[in-house]
Amino acid sequence: MTNMLKDKIALVTGGGQGVGQAISQRLAQEGAYIVVTDINAVAATTSAAEIAQATGQPTLGLSVDVTDEAQVEAMVAQTVAKFGRLDVVVANAGIVIAGGVTDFPTDQWRQVIEVNLIGYYLTAKHAARVMIEQNSGAIIQMNSKSGKKGSLKNSAYAASKFGGIGLTQSLALELADYGIRVNAVCPGNLLDSPLWVDSLYRQYAQRLGLTEPEVRQKYIDQVPLKRGCTYDDVCNVVVFLASDQASYMTGQAINVTGGQEMR
Repeated sequence: MTNMLKDKIALVTGGGQGVGQAISQRLAQEGAYIVVTDINAVAATTSAAEIAQATGQPTLGLSVDVTDEAQVEAMVAQTVAKFGRLDVVVANAGIVIAGGVTDFPTDQWRQVIEVNLIGYYLTAKHAARVMIEQNSGAIIQMNSKSGKKGSLKNSAYAASKFGGIGLTQSLALELADYGIRVNAVCPGNLLDSPLWVDSLYRQYAQRLGLTEPEVRQKYIDQVPLKRGCTYDDVCNVVVFLASDQASYMTGQAINVTGGQEMR
């Protein structure tokens, strides 16, 4: 613990499990007060309680659907009501649904855009209203290497993440005069995360005609550093971008891919 974020108020969407939970925990370890939000109410409140117990930092757990603007607005209002301000927002909530373009149900394609892109927009919109009044703040979108390069039979996800980088750059330009920095983090494949273990290995095995262990090895082989991305890899960059050490960085989409993506 280095206290890089001492007494900062940080909100993480999709913070009830996986990388969002890991980010929430790490931000608390760095001294931040944490608001954990998730569409799963039990996951949000449980994660918040566990983080408070482990770190001694004040926390708040909220059930939020980031596609519902009224809920997002209330999320920000409840954060300010409890903690008085909002310094850091990590827009992490997201979903993946993969499929070939000719067979992809349009309602599912639209759902990915709603959560990953519109959810980010709504989160940033209502956070920015508070941060503009403060004349400070950091907004961080959890993006993906799929925001830099097309993804085979995964068009909805890639489209949502490409859009996220465009939104990040646009907001960075718009909010710079208010001292608000907006950046994105583009992780590689988090091969041990619940998303992969509970869903993606199965989806990709069916799509590629491979076994699930073969899918894992295929993705490791694509990485120059020959391993999957870890939560610590991601959290290290998020903490930096949230901190004053990144005070001259905005509009960036930082790769955390072990060399798999270099643009």
